[in-house]
Amino acid sequence: MLMEQTSLETGLSSAEAAARLRLEGPNELPSSERRTVLRIAGDVLREPMFLILVACGVIYLFLGDHQEALILLGFVLVVAAITLYQEQKTEHALAALRNLASPRALVLRDGVRVRIAGRDVVRGDLMILADGDRIAADAGLVSCAHLFADESLLSGESAPVLKTAWDGALPLCRPGGEGLPFVFAGTLVTHGHGVAQVLATGLDTEMGRIGRALHTVEPELSALQRETVHLVGRLAVVAVALCILVVVAYGFSHAWLTGLLAGLTLAMAILPNEFPAVLAIFLAMGAWRIAQKRALARRLPVVESLGSATVLCVDKTGTLTMNQMAVAKLFAEGQTLDLQLEAVGPLPEFVHQLVEYAILASQRDPFDPMERAFHALGSRQLAGTEHLHPHWELVREYPLSAELMALSHVWRSPDGADLVIAAKGAYEAVADLCHLPVAELERLGAEAEHLAAQGLRVLGVARSRFRAGDLPASQHDFDFEFIGLAGLADPIRPSVPAAIAECFSAGIRVVMMTGDDPRTASSIARQVGFRAPDDVLTGRELEVMTDGELARRLDTVNVFARVIPEQKLRIVQALQARGEVVAMTGDGVNDAPALKAADIGIAMGSRGTDVAREASSLVLLDDDFSTIVAAVRLGRRIFVNLRSAMQYILAIHVPIAGMTVLPVLLGLPLVLMPVHVAFLHLIIEPTSSVVFEAEPEEPDLMRRPPRNPKAPLFGRELIVSSILQGLAVLLVLLGLFTFALHQGMGELDARALTFTALVVSNLALVFGVGTQAELRRRLRPNRNPALWAVVGGGVLFLLLVLYLAPLRHLFRLSLLHPDDLLLSVTAGLGGVLVFRLFPRRRALAKADAVR
Repeated sequence: MLMEQTSLETGLSSAEAAARLRLEGPNELPSSERRTVLRIAGDVLREPMFLILVACGVIYLFLGDHQEALILLGFVLVVAAITLYQEQKTEHALAALRNLASPRALVLRDGVRVRIAGRDVVRGDLMILADGDRIAADAGLVSCAHLFADESLLSGESAPVLKTAWDGALPLCRPGGEGLPFVFAGTLVTHGHGVAQVLATGLDTEMGRIGRALHTVEPELSALQRETVHLVGRLAVVAVALCILVVVAYGFSHAWLTGLLAGLTLAMAILPNEFPAVLAIFLAMGAWRIAQKRALARRLPVVESLGSATVLCVDKTGTLTMNQMAVAKLFAEGQTLDLQLEAVGPLPEFVHQLVEYAILASQRDPFDPMERAFHALGSRQLAGTEHLHPHWELVREYPLSAELMALSHVWRSPDGADLVIAAKGAYEAVADLCHLPVAELERLGAEAEHLAAQGLRVLGVARSRFRAGDLPASQHDFDFEFIGLAGLADPIRPSVPAAIAECFSAGIRVVMMTGDDPRTASSIARQVGFRAPDDVLTGRELEVMTDGELARRLDTVNVFARVIPEQKLRIVQALQARGEVVAMTGDGVNDAPALKAADIGIAMGSRGTDVAREASSLVLLDDDFSTIVAAVRLGRRIFVNLRSAMQYILAIHVPIAGMTVLPVLLGLPLVLMPVHVAFLHLIIEPTSSVVFEAEPEEPDLMRRPPRNPKAPLFGRELIVSSILQGLAVLLVLLGLFTFALHQGMGELDARALTFTALVVSNLALVFGVGTQAELRRRLRPNRNPALWAVVGGGVLFLLLVLYLAPLRHLFRLSLLHPDDLLLSVTAGLGGVLVFRLFPRRRALAKADAVR
């Protein structure tokens, strides 16, 4: 595919890119995961609860009760509308997550580098590629340096292939083999960097032809979901058995059709169909809420596991600090220049070569913040001098490696016979390249330690010359001369110290793992409030340690410096072996194994690679440590609220089921009919999914220890306390119903009293689940508007049913006089209060302790 080449200086204009996006459509493939409104409606109407309501309506039609049938079918529509709203809300949240999780691309627009969603890439865009990037579209390489791409996804080749520059004329071809000037959507840059002009997007890419989705976010079957399915399955077996018992008992004593109606009513009462729906809504909405805090949950189960994190392993640069490097101090020829002083004017001559070679050892158009700092200093202080070389040709790069934490660039000047080599990196590695004598090495180490103790990132810079010819294989083969040291400052993020303190109060340990100098790491740790900031373990020390020695050092060490990605993996695994739940941040290709191994992998959104993001379960969109803490706080809140919702659902089903089956077994008139249960579900559905999901966090939420990740949501304590709460309500209701009958009240009077008390108990249980402190907080009028909206709506609908004659007739109730209404309200509240005020049972105490 041929097209006009885009300007390498400016790229596309924003207006032109927007026009092409409208014309060509987004750079994405159709996803089969997205559910339309009609599909959601179809799924909702196939739910067991709605099928039971329809079956009850049909039976009423056979019985000749057309009004009852119509009201039930009306309930079908109302409950379906509520569920449809909840499902659409969940789907919208998931759609927002898909958009956030789509591949990202760094492009040149209007002459400025901007990072955009991959779906917004258009033909003609200039993509800036670096190692670790997942390529967003098929493109031709306008320029590249030692760029290798893993195309195994498309071609099946196991090894990365070398790329060459595109001449602008060769048409786009299929992937496969070395030397092609094209990169393809979905493939991965494993080494090098380059600039590529987009030639095909969406379905026109090679990936589009194969028809494979680039990236989706979809719900997974988590531990909570498996636990919920298991509980619902067990309850369904109990429900079926009880339904058959009711049908048979009522059929023999009265009429089979009425018995079938009673059995279906019991099925509606006992089937906890809310459990799976509530769990799905909580996870999806939880992920959406976390996204509002600038953190993307790529996998929904991370929502439930965030609250159990006991250790946060974080990088220093960009997470604890601003990642806005500036050159603060320069050391050369035995002298130090402090650039942080306001009085600094033109750079003195003794640091000119240091800045010159630091720039030569950087990318020409860098993305790395330290290299940008060197370029910014050179542009300000050396513009127009012989120390800047925009026209020199880069011949070769020697990359940084785990064995040598330094890199070198080989340059050719337009008029020079010799090649010029510039090296920079960890000062120890650069000093090693220069083969410095012991005395000079000690003097250099003392100066570097002095700079690092001030929290500066210290780099060494060296130079060499090489007669043109075959370049050596290793940097060690050059004859380097040490020039000096550069200390770069990266300010602490203002929000970090408070976030660190919050972690400590929440029982969460914070561990720093950085490739930086030990003294710099210790200084930063001290500034942000780490415990034992001076106890630092280096990568070299870690390399010779046994696993047992590492386990012992982990008792006290919270700062790891000069560690490489492979050692981060070892630290994570050592912490997990101690029973810790580890959350870890990472941004590079080599961080992916550790991110995958961590219980919660957290990738950097702004500066992280696509490989790191794909290996993670959470992506920080702003790379800020305080965002991690906010996500943990939300994770804890979500779990607490989910637990309350499940406790409420389980508790309220006990009296509903009991008042459906016990009258049949005791030979009493029926209390609840399908219309009554349907009415109750109008309260239960929004309460369990909307009210509890919107519950604000508790004030002491981050002053509690992390929850045990192995503790089930439906633990014995929760189930026992919920059933006891439900039984307390059931006993009061059954007592009220039998009392009314023994007092000579008719069936309609007794039903009206009991049904009203049950509705009041239902509303009271919304406040009653959880601890006494939670009860007091829920009573505050402005705390949760959704709670008061549901309670107000429930009371209003109850009054309409009781005092509007047509509705009262449909519900088969009698008119309640004020004293009867007071009795029902007292009984309804009493069923909840008798349990709350009773001396604490051991099970309830345990349940409160778990919370």
